[in-house]
Amino acid sequence: MGRYVVRRLLQMVPVFVGATLLIFVMVNVMGDPVAGLCGERQCDAATTAQLKREFGLDRPVWQQYLTYMGNVFTGDFGTAFNGQPVTELMATAFPVTARLTVVAILFEIVIGITLGVITGMRRGRPVDTGVLVATLVVISVPTFVTGLLLQLLLGVEWGLIKPSVSMDAGFGELLVPGLVLASVSLAYVTRLTRTSIAENRRADYVRTAVAKGLPHRRVVTRHLLRNSLIPVVTFIGADIGFLMGGAIVTERIFNIHGVGYQLYQGILRQNTQTVVGFVTVLVLVFLVTNLLVDLLYAVLDPRIRYA
Repeated sequence: MGRYVVRRLLQMVPVFVGATLLIFVMVNVMGDPVAGLCGERQCDAATTAQLKREFGLDRPVWQQYLTYMGNVFTGDFGTAFNGQPVTELMATAFPVTARLTVVAILFEIVIGITLGVITGMRRGRPVDTGVLVATLVVISVPTFVTGLLLQLLLGVEWGLIKPSVSMDAGFGELLVPGLVLASVSLAYVTRLTRTSIAENRRADYVRTAVAKGLPHRRVVTRHLLRNSLIPVVTFIGADIGFLMGGAIVTERIFNIHGVGYQLYQGILRQNTQTVVGFVTVLVLVFLVTNLLVDLLYAVLDPRIRYA
């Protein structure tokens, strides 16, 4: 296990470097970082040259990248164009989005896996057909439509929730935004669990467990579910990073000042330091969650061993 973890950590290094280099080049070369400093008015040549020297944009791209990565490893993600350190923006944005992601993942695990097990055990019956149709509808409807509809009905028409989330954004306020954020992924988890359960029901180890006279609940939870959850855990592990980075629409609808909001503002104002800094942290989230998912395989299936 220890050698496997070390090997995976070493494999993460080129992935991290490649991903951060790609986003750094895309933001700093394909765009115009100085334009964000000047606003709607175009800077004159002297001001542009001064700003480039101040932010190190007059040096080659590879030198800019090495300088940036050197600062990252010391905890310095640069300064936004308004003079505020990017780490301060992260300190306010990431906790909010982390809470939103936790709520969304809980919806996926509790509702998605439960519905998947129920439909997988009753494949071809009316409940199975109904859930399949419902999940197909959820997948087909864009997230912004679902979010605006729930905001209108629950927040404006019925007054059950606040249309906009407060700055603190506690777990209670994030239930509906979390459901909106998780809606499409929840539908995929349901369908993936259903397919995996239905396939493994016909496996030899399940028939053996039933023939031994084990209780039905134990056969399902101890044998069938554990082996069927491997593809589901893989999807949910990857989805954590997608939810944190893809919450722009949900956070805009409910006025949540999280990672999606800061990325949107950074792109809108061409604030390159903010965009690159936040994406760098999201890359780390992707890598760590995928490593944890791989290690979780051995817990779900004891036949899996790491050399």
